[in-house]
Amino acid sequence: MEMTTTAKKSGKAKTRSGTPAAADEAARARILEQVERELFLHGYSALTMDALAHELGMSKKTLYRHFPGKDEMVDAAIEKFAASLRAEVEARLREERPFVQTVADILAAAAPRIARLSEHVLRDLQRFAPELHRKFEDLRGKHFPAVWSALLRRGVAEGAVRADIDTDFAAHVMLSVLRSFTQPDVLAAWGLSPGQAIARLLDLVMNGLLTTKGRKSYEKHFGQ
Repeated sequence: MEMTTTAKKSGKAKTRSGTPAAADEAARARILEQVERELFLHGYSALTMDALAHELGMSKKTLYRHFPGKDEMVDAAIEKFAASLRAEVEARLREERPFVQTVADILAAAAPRIARLSEHVLRDLQRFAPELHRKFEDLRGKHFPAVWSALLRRGVAEGAVRADIDTDFAAHVMLSVLRSFTQPDVLAAWGLSPGQAIARLLDLVMNGLLTTKGRKSYEKHFGQ
């Protein structure tokens, strides 16, 4: 009797960790992939459980078995998007190329993902799901300074970035400017996409505001 009970328990454990669990994981991944696609193509407000179920060939009951509701799906999709972008960036950092080349590589790798964050998508999310819009901001605040600080430290080490720069401070300044200029209203006012706003910010940081003549004048009046 004891052996039979043990066997039953073993069988249940196998079921939980075997094929059914793998199938659940695969279904969850499919759902998130479709949610991400619909979110960035049409926006939060156009995303419905009926449409998702139809596109995925699943019942709504199956969707609700994996996620309590639409917001939880979108929240998980945003997490997935941010994790994928961070992994792409960190892969470029591990290649240990020169500073400027690494910046170019990171932008090239991130550009397709950033391009999906249109002004319409951000505005729609901000209007109809402000907490999820803040999720983007929270994730950006979590990932951007760490990556940019590491990149700037590499630039300092190879002599491409000024050694007297506080890299953490510089990274947080860039984050603040980036947040301001990638708000939906600002993007609309300037007619820019998030990618274009980032490119302009990077140009200001890398090339600066001043010409050689301007820098000499600056050093004369503000130099210590």
